[in-house]
Amino acid sequence: MEQVLSSEVFAALTAVDTPTVCNAIELVLGRRTAEGFTTQPVLAAHPNLPAIVGYARTGLIRSSQPSEDSPETLRARRIAYYRYVAAHPGPAVVVLQDIDPHPGLGSFWGEVNVAIHKGLGARGVLTNGSMRDLGAVDPGFQILAGSLSPSHAFVRIEEFECPVEVFGLRVKPNDLVHADRHGAVTIDPEIAHELPRAIDLVMRKEAPILRAARSPGFTVEKLIEAWGEAEDTH
Repeated sequence: MEQVLSSEVFAALTAVDTPTVCNAIELVLGRRTAEGFTTQPVLAAHPNLPAIVGYARTGLIRSSQPSEDSPETLRARRIAYYRYVAAHPGPAVVVLQDIDPHPGLGSFWGEVNVAIHKGLGARGVLTNGSMRDLGAVDPGFQILAGSLSPSHAFVRIEEFECPVEVFGLRVKPNDLVHADRHGAVTIDPEIAHELPRAIDLVMRKEAPILRAARSPGFTVEKLIEAWGEAEDTH
């Protein structure tokens, strides 16, 4: 069972975009890193929505061929998956890996599944599969997908509460995920409580550089001065 973070930490994380969180993680670690975030482009159903933050509810889907399981088995698995999404404390971000050779042939994510998942407490989804029903899906539920598809084909849940990999990011059940139109990053719970302070410091360090660069008469000398001010910010 995951440790649910305070509402203050969640508020600080939700208030900023995923690149800022990546910067803050590096600040806490004291070094740059080349892992723990998506490495491939994503499509956002609602690019202007704020970031989604929550604990990963994971699963595997496929759609290119009919299942060999009976309709009763498929329905029971789908219901068990929905119970899994709804059963855990804390906000949820669904992470579904499409395991077909060509992901996204059939879409799991459309108007109906978005309504179901939002009703069960999920804040959004990260999937290398496809989405559809744009314009009809709930505008408050973020879908970060790999492609668009008009059909659901034979899409179904194959497994859930299992490790997955989407867009180059490995995600385990209950991992803390921060995601927006840029992609996603997982957050080590051991450092999550330090991120609000780090986010504030990242933004304060960037402020003098941005202020100088956007001012009339900007020069390299003024940039050097602004860099010095940023380095002195603690």
